[in-house]
Amino acid sequence: MAWLVGYPREMISWHPTIDREKCVKCGMCMNCGMNVYDWTEDGPVVARPNQCVVGCNTCANLCMGEAISFPDIKLLRDIYKREHIWAKVKRQLEEEGKLKPK
Repeated sequence: MAWLVGYPREMISWHPTIDREKCVKCGMCMNCGMNVYDWTEDGPVVARPNQCVVGCNTCANLCMGEAISFPDIKLLRDIYKREHIWAKVKRQLEEEGKLKPK
């Protein structure tokens, strides 16, 4: 998906953090479609942080113990603005024909 268009993923600090005190080991985070987490005897760990889709926070929204958090979205939006990522994404989506009405 065209979330970054030319901007290195590793330059964006967007990934979950788990508060061990709050984690109830419900396992909801293991539904992550990008395979960010590994399950251990102590519960989930963020094993592949850069596989997290930039801007996604579904695991935090569904975490039973509210143990998962993400960086402030404003920091991410500031990068998108500064690097003109929105315009680049739109251009790529237009080129791919994804913004044509059906």
